[in-house]
Amino acid sequence: MNTSAAQFPYPWQRCKIIHLMRHGQAMHNVEGDKDRRALLSEHLFDAQLSPLGLQQVCQLRKDVHARGLLKKIDLVITSPLYRTMQTAMGVFGSEGQADDNFCAIPLPAGGPQIMAVELCRDRMGQRPCDMRRRVSECQALFPCIDFSMMDGEEDSMWNPDVRESEEEMAARMLLFMEWLWTRPEQQIVIVSHGIILQMILNVLENDCHPTVKSALCERFDNCELRSVVIVDKRLREADPPLCSPRDVANLNASRGEVSN
Repeated sequence: MNTSAAQFPYPWQRCKIIHLMRHGQAMHNVEGDKDRRALLSEHLFDAQLSPLGLQQVCQLRKDVHARGLLKKIDLVITSPLYRTMQTAMGVFGSEGQADDNFCAIPLPAGGPQIMAVELCRDRMGQRPCDMRRRVSECQALFPCIDFSMMDGEEDSMWNPDVRESEEEMAARMLLFMEWLWTRPEQQIVIVSHGIILQMILNVLENDCHPTVKSALCERFDNCELRSVVIVDKRLREADPPLCSPRDVANLNASRGEVSN
């Protein structure tokens, strides 16, 4: 093996460790496995975790604590859908104070902030299970999550008639990753959805051997956690300022770049 060709030194401030976490099993996963048509049911609006999903979150919490990961995390970013926020709070909320649904529980002293971000939500359109609640309702249900990055009270991104294309999802993940680089934190958890986590890994430029890349980009199981190091190789005159996802979108629009 030519080790000189396989090792690349980069400045630490240009690197981040991101921990990609899929939510626990939710009710739409259960019903969709029985009949895919069930995913169009309004009864599955913003689907919650199933009883098995709640157990999976408890087990993942134990694993995260056993690995000492909680002490290393600077920020937790979550999709604003119910199942991902349940997972984020169940794993990173205060131990011994969780309610049955991992909602109204405090954050541990010195623990990471949990922030809801629209850009990493599930594939949008048509399926009620992928539509989010009003922000005010989310705030009442999850008072310890920061919703300051949300785009508005209502879910204006979800279209009942059109399913988001893979190209649109890829463009959204590029925008999300561009925003992520404006954050000062270096170890970040992203609690999201299987197809979105796959899309994040696929849109990143990858120096890995094709076999490694193929394994890395496989479908996520419920409550699976994968950790990767990402490197910003772009030449910058200065480090980017901290901004919101909407600021990034507006900046791209001013440059004439179209994003979805």
